[in-house]
Amino acid sequence: METISTVAGLRACVRAWKREGARVGVVPTMGALHAGHLSLVQAARARMDRVITTVFVNPIQFDNADDLATYPRTLAEDGRLLAQAGVDVLYAPTAAEMYPPGFATRITVAGVSAGLCGGVRPGHFDGVATVVCKLFMQTLADCAFFGEKDFQQVQVIRRMVADLDLPVEIVACPTRREADGLALSSRNRRLVPAARQAAAVLPRVLAACASDIAAGGDVAAALLGARDRLAAAGFDPVEYVELRAEADLQPLAILPLGTPARLLVAAWLGDVRLIDNMPVPPQGG
Repeated sequence: METISTVAGLRACVRAWKREGARVGVVPTMGALHAGHLSLVQAARARMDRVITTVFVNPIQFDNADDLATYPRTLAEDGRLLAQAGVDVLYAPTAAEMYPPGFATRITVAGVSAGLCGGVRPGHFDGVATVVCKLFMQTLADCAFFGEKDFQQVQVIRRMVADLDLPVEIVACPTRREADGLALSSRNRRLVPAARQAAAVLPRVLAACASDIAAGGDVAAALLGARDRLAAAGFDPVEYVELRAEADLQPLAILPLGTPARLLVAAWLGDVRLIDNMPVPPQGG
């Protein structure tokens, strides 16, 4: 595996691959890799001739300076894991490489970025869209692989790619979970033992709420009940528990026949923010 830190070096490498007819996949990450990231690498290797994994803690998508400062950075260990996983290139640019002096552009994706994480983290998805667009242009990838845990992020990226005619296919892969159901996340390692135990309540509450709604239960009552159960388990604050249409993330007050929907949640345990989502089977589906 080769490690590259400059745009020029990366493009030279990728152009050589493409002259040979190779199809290139990219797995964008912020590092602190876990089995969820490696499952994306595995999916990319199964479909693509060459695989790039990017590791870059993107400062412009953080709305909280403390969160940026404490975000885990484990590049040496990440590199070891990626080499074992068969990645061809680890692209690890510096902040100065990504955002040189005079950088002044932001990409805003309306609609799907509204509410949910976009509502409580102002500017977050502008930062995500901007860095992901840059990574697509830098890697010249044919396919990009993302996990569904960050479901709103996936939909924001899909919308950006469609609107800007970017020549990359977005591949969304199922959320990977711990044995107790907690969605894998780099932030999980910051949970103290008691909080880690409490965190397992989150996917159970989400699954029960999704099941209730799918069975025809009142949506508002199911969402309120989920919030109450999370609060009782020690989550504070519970930022949101919402039912949204999958395609455009519009809020749903009822579960329409045949409409794929997602239940999405964000809540805090101590100073760690956890997000998760689950599909809700459509009535009549």
